[in-house]
Amino acid sequence: MPRVASLLALALLALASGSAGADSCRSGPIYLTFDTGSMHSAELIAQTLRDEKVKATFFLANEPTFRGDHSLDASWAPYWKRLADEGHVFGNHTWSHYIPRRDEGSRIHLGTMGGKPVVLGEREYCEELRKVERAFTRDTGRRLAGIWRAPGGRTTQNAIRFAASCGYPLHVHWDNAGFIGDELASDKYPNSLLLERALKNLKGGDVAMMHLGIWSRKEPAAPILKPLIQGLKQRGFCFDTLGVASK
Repeated sequence: MPRVASLLALALLALASGSAGADSCRSGPIYLTFDTGSMHSAELIAQTLRDEKVKATFFLANEPTFRGDHSLDASWAPYWKRLADEGHVFGNHTWSHYIPRRDEGSRIHLGTMGGKPVVLGEREYCEELRKVERAFTRDTGRRLAGIWRAPGGRTTQNAIRFAASCGYPLHVHWDNAGFIGDELASDKYPNSLLLERALKNLKGGDVAMMHLGIWSRKEPAAPILKPLIQGLKQRGFCFDTLGVASK
């Protein structure tokens, strides 16, 4: 799948946020990003970022959670508000987490978790993004950054065009080395392997991606986040966000 966000655009966003200190950044910045998912590991990830004094970028969708609610229900408002107040940045991951498959004329064919296809036009697709905006503003009193990530990282020309028309001109994918692999089967990809691979392959400027919880993985990968951050710091990397936190 192509990485839609250009390196120049990401560099401009990084310059805008400006949280990376030059003295501790001899190897360049790493951009930690998190998609919602099941939220099983949401608190652990937030506390790890807090302990390590690292800011990240979160992409929000209204997904079912382990608590039996959804990630953008009002019940999660304290979680999102605290992260926003701490200076993290938030982008859009679409409300229903429908995965773009193909374009047909002025519409998009999307896949759902249940396998039932959905077809949306520009107005309906923009509403998928605006519903996330409204929930985030309700919960935090802030606005999303003008960045988004399509579910699965999959885009079509219509998806890119529709998102840009309603305030999201930049789609943010992840780098190959930044695919941490928390959605892979833990019997074949144990946490020790994910950590080793990430520490070996990540380089300055890479966008890394994890989830706040994955239903299918038996061994949650979130515990590797602390040693990953600490290991990258030891190698001279710093951490930055893809945009500016809204006020």
